[in-house]
Amino acid sequence: MNASVNPTLLEHATETIKVGSKSFAAAARLFDAPTRRSVLMLYAWCRHCDDVVDGQELGFGAAPTSGHDPQAELAQLVEQTRRAYAGETMRDPAFAAFQEVALRHAIAERYAFDHLAGFGMDVDAVHYETIEDTLRYCYHVAGVVGLMMAQIMGAKEPRVLDRACDLGLAFQLTNIARDIIDDAGIGRCYLPAQWLREAGIPPQELALPRHRVALAKVAARLVDHAEPYYASSMDGIKALPLRSAWAIATARNVYRQIGIEVKARGPAAWDERVGTSRAMKLMLLAKGGVQALLSRLRPVRPRPGGLWQRPAAQVPAPGHAGPAAGLSGS
Repeated sequence: MNASVNPTLLEHATETIKVGSKSFAAAARLFDAPTRRSVLMLYAWCRHCDDVVDGQELGFGAAPTSGHDPQAELAQLVEQTRRAYAGETMRDPAFAAFQEVALRHAIAERYAFDHLAGFGMDVDAVHYETIEDTLRYCYHVAGVVGLMMAQIMGAKEPRVLDRACDLGLAFQLTNIARDIIDDAGIGRCYLPAQWLREAGIPPQELALPRHRVALAKVAARLVDHAEPYYASSMDGIKALPLRSAWAIATARNVYRQIGIEVKARGPAAWDERVGTSRAMKLMLLAKGGVQALLSRLRPVRPRPGGLWQRPAAQVPAPGHAGPAAGLSGS
């Protein structure tokens, strides 16, 4: 496909990430132009699918619109994704963007449908009993996005893809810790039920102020659980082109810093949305550049044992993207 066929796709994708994820938008500027175009357009599709299922706009809708049917919306997204892979003309900008990226970079169909299965987990209000259950959700909504992003950057080796998935898992664990109260406000909880019981927090009382001290300990535990995945991801950076390695190292540093801040704020972590300042982002950008350069010199270490392992290749059953598809749901 010729990237100049529809230059407005990049404009749409750029605006989407600018509003939807300031943290990743900063790192995305570091990619070379062709990679940045593909990365942004893949992000626009992921954001679009999330918003359609939730009945929101760029994640900021207060409540789904009247008559919103998540199951029907999800089924439509599955069908549009199948049509995109079939090469049909896509009129929706998000799907036109996705089609260009998916076909140009030969992104495996199973990754796209695994991602949609993550939204199916939300639609079906899946219960997360253990941290392994939470990680399974993290795979679908973020780990598989890491796999697709890695393919855009030319990564093909399973060991490199494992590290890309690890970074996605770490990102989502951080997001969950940061957004616990916001998620509770729309009736969602991704924290392991076992952890909540151990902390003495009834799930239906998750957002109550009297549980903030205990909740801060659960959030800190989740942030700590992300650390080995962040560490593992560094060994995948070596395989990426230098500018891509810089961008990914920077994104890693920015998201990891959000988790550090959530942990540091303790019970006050949800008084306002945790982010990183411009000065902090610049510092982490410089650190990412150094890490990208040094990655060329460090030997690749074996992936640590005990980490959650991404599933073997599985393709969802035709016409269904819910938990019954593959393993299944930021």
